[in-house]
Amino acid sequence: MGCDGRVSGLLRRNLQPTLTYWSVFFSFGLCIAFLGPTLLDLRCQTHSSLPQISWVFFSQQLCLLLGSALGGVFKRTLAQSLWALFTSTLAISLVFAVIPFCHDVKVLASVIALAGLAMGCIDTVANMQLVRIYQKDSAFFLQVLHFFVGFGALLSPLIADPFLSEANCFPANSTANASRSHLFHASRVLGQHHAATQPWSNQTMPRPSPKDSTENHVSYAFWIMALINLPVPLAVLFLLSKERLLTCAQRKPLLLSADELALETRPAEKEDGSSLAPKFQPHPGQEDLFSCCQRKNFQGAPCSFFAIHITAALVLFMTDGMMGAYSAFVYSYAVEKPLSVGHKMAGYLPSLFWGFITLGRLISIPVSSRMRPATMVFINVVGVVVTFLLLLIFSYNVIFLFVGTASLGLFLSSTFPSMLAYTEDILQYKGCATTVLVTGAGIGEMVLQMLVGLIFQAQGSYSFLVCGVIFGCLAFIFYILLLFFHRIHPELSSGEDMTLIVTSPTGHKTRHHL
Repeated sequence: MGCDGRVSGLLRRNLQPTLTYWSVFFSFGLCIAFLGPTLLDLRCQTHSSLPQISWVFFSQQLCLLLGSALGGVFKRTLAQSLWALFTSTLAISLVFAVIPFCHDVKVLASVIALAGLAMGCIDTVANMQLVRIYQKDSAFFLQVLHFFVGFGALLSPLIADPFLSEANCFPANSTANASRSHLFHASRVLGQHHAATQPWSNQTMPRPSPKDSTENHVSYAFWIMALINLPVPLAVLFLLSKERLLTCAQRKPLLLSADELALETRPAEKEDGSSLAPKFQPHPGQEDLFSCCQRKNFQGAPCSFFAIHITAALVLFMTDGMMGAYSAFVYSYAVEKPLSVGHKMAGYLPSLFWGFITLGRLISIPVSSRMRPATMVFINVVGVVVTFLLLLIFSYNVIFLFVGTASLGLFLSSTFPSMLAYTEDILQYKGCATTVLVTGAGIGEMVLQMLVGLIFQAQGSYSFLVCGVIFGCLAFIFYILLLFFHRIHPELSSGEDMTLIVTSPTGHKTRHHL
């Protein structure tokens, strides 16, 4: 109860900045989930094939990674951090407003790439600022932060659903391949099966008829999301005003408050790591990838140390990649044969998926205090494989598609934090574990979305579930390898005091005991 009282007291003292950082992650979630349900309407708008529109997902995920790296540039002062968040959240509203005017897939990819940069910046800066405010008490506030991601991702498909087109905008008069679904008839006639290897070729999908163009009302959904997101940059602007960071005439603001700065300059507490603000003694796991990779002098580290990093990152490469790919293409899969779900009903699938991801993240908070991270990861990975197998077996059952989508959301929701906690428990060294796992998960989301899009176009809708089974099995194999490397990794209880010597940027060596 004392801990709860302290946390609530911290929240009351930092209520406005905390709510602001939570709200910017709502923008993040709003932007991450809108592409899936609007995919077919955007194809109609840009007259593009599925492999071509898949590059839009790729551009978003690639720039999200770049934005995460660039976000570290703005962490030095509070003014830089808040202005970066203001610019990023405002850019997201502008992106939503501009998307309806993008009638070329390359232009659309460029606009979505800008949103990806903004999302990456939000991801880095908001996390760092919350950690700096609450430090050792930040776990609860970070859980709520990621809940707002799920809430935004749940809301954006619901907003888009009423405006999705029921009719197919592409002519389906081809009879060359009757087994193919109606979305790919025209592309087969034009020989666009080569688009998988030449996605930016000059070949384009046939233009929709004027009737279909007038019936495409998805633009209203993007404009509504732009308006809903607009209060977020205003909230950041209000926080800038409260911190007196709007006018140019005042002195350069410091990231630390006066009380924190006084603590920093106390010689007596110099050795107490808990009293240091993160700026001067950053958590090693929060460093960016470039700083992490510069640490080349790992002396005394066993091979299992690096194998654990790699296999854990590969597990998240698969699971986070599946999360992104399923969210992006479940709508397209549902409206295809053999299910042929109506466009309106299929639009609920991404919302259902993200809704159960949000629910799973809430459930995992109390569960994680009673269950070991390794057990949670095992249950999650096995659950994903079993769910995809059942979806494949009952591929003609629309009801089970909705049940399976909810099940996947639950199993995938807590995989990342559980894997991160498990890896840190194994290594007892947080220098590069967080950085490597975050990078692996981000690359997985980027690569698997593009890969699934290419296979979907080339092989048909059935390949969507086959890819899920394959990726799930690979995640399970990598997890078994991780368990093996954990078993052979030296432990403190073995009697060996293994020391990992890391050369710091200042030139002196620090010791971390494994």
